[in-house]
Amino acid sequence: MFHLGWFLGSGFGIQPWSATNGDGPWAGSNVTDWMKPDIYIDLARNLERAGFDYILIEDTAMVEDTYQQSAETSLRRAFMAPKNDPMPLVPLMTGATKHIGIVPTVSTIQYPPYLAARLFTTLDHLTNGRVGMNVVTSVTDRVAQNFGYERHLEHDERYTMAMEWIDVVTQLQDSWKEGAVVADPVAGVYADHTKVQPIDFRGEYFTSRGPLNTIPGPQRMPPICSAGSSMPGRLLAARYDDTMIAQLPDGPSARKYRDEMRAMVAAEGRNPDDVKFMFIATPTIAATDAEAEEKAAAATEWKKSDKAIEYNLWNMSYTSGGRIDFGGIDPDTKVKDIDLSKQNGEHTSIANLFGGREEQTLREVVGTSFQIGDMGLVGSPDTVAAKMGDLMDEIGGDGFLFYLPTTRYNMAMIADGLAPALKRRGLTRESYTGGTLRDNLLAF
Repeated sequence: MFHLGWFLGSGFGIQPWSATNGDGPWAGSNVTDWMKPDIYIDLARNLERAGFDYILIEDTAMVEDTYQQSAETSLRRAFMAPKNDPMPLVPLMTGATKHIGIVPTVSTIQYPPYLAARLFTTLDHLTNGRVGMNVVTSVTDRVAQNFGYERHLEHDERYTMAMEWIDVVTQLQDSWKEGAVVADPVAGVYADHTKVQPIDFRGEYFTSRGPLNTIPGPQRMPPICSAGSSMPGRLLAARYDDTMIAQLPDGPSARKYRDEMRAMVAAEGRNPDDVKFMFIATPTIAATDAEAEEKAAAATEWKKSDKAIEYNLWNMSYTSGGRIDFGGIDPDTKVKDIDLSKQNGEHTSIANLFGGREEQTLREVVGTSFQIGDMGLVGSPDTVAAKMGDLMDEIGGDGFLFYLPTTRYNMAMIADGLAPALKRRGLTRESYTGGTLRDNLLAF
């Protein structure tokens, strides 16, 4: 059996419409009501019916203006803006469900550790232990500038800072020791003060006295998720993650990645079985194999369109950390003549986009590469279910994170098409056996 997750791309914002302006393979979102609660409640209920472990909510707090040195493209096509704060979605979505976990994104440059520890402990109570935290370092200078920095920290330093941030947060969450809450109305004692102590943390980036001023939640420490693929990102995941997002093109590379990460987890003195690696994919599922193949072919063709190319150039500019304007480079420039060393964003993503293509032009790269692929998952629900089983056998575990437009068509295709096909094969859970997100992650 393997686990299932859903990546709510663009977080609490306009997601599928933004990439295509209403055409192409990601068309079909509700442009006017993206900020209303209904579709997010429907998503949570449908994915719980399908047996998903969690919904991860992406977030980015800025209006990007690297591409062509203007915010015009970002706002005209709603790329990552507008977008609301994801945290209020957590009690909204868990209040409409009983089992599925919700994992909002928290940035280490946006949330002081004490604020984050208190917030996620509170959410842990409000969700009955179904919240996790997707820890990110943020990518661009524009995000950093919204939170008091002149420029963002360099890539590797961001992860050094993030590991210290997690240390502070987890120490605060553990500042009320077991047995601290007495809650004896007869004796008139709520807490044993000897079991509630300051942490007196003083590090390179953060200082916090503590203790936390609220009691531990059902999970005490909500599960941690991250998605870093660089070596500093992998080290953070090996040291702290309970579930990790991984982006690989196929089974053999995913197997190699998982084996390497499990070895790193073991080297940190942890049990590798306690970390669930979720491989992100954008499957193409339709009523029949022929229809799915036709849709996949149309998506491939659409990637050559002007809208797709504009999106890809914009996304490359964002992914560089806002340091390279790919919209200002002659598209016939060879990759080898582009100074990619200036980037300070997602190092591995940039390497994957351009690696081995030094003799190609920017035009050739941008028309043929998108960051997230389908891992070969194209077909009817039965076909995709079988392919998922074969792929997971090849990888060795632990699950898939779907990145699809949040539309009711896709919800139905997953919950009423793919999920029953997976369950018939014994590949996913028939029902939930745990009470918390951590329980469900560790169920198998």
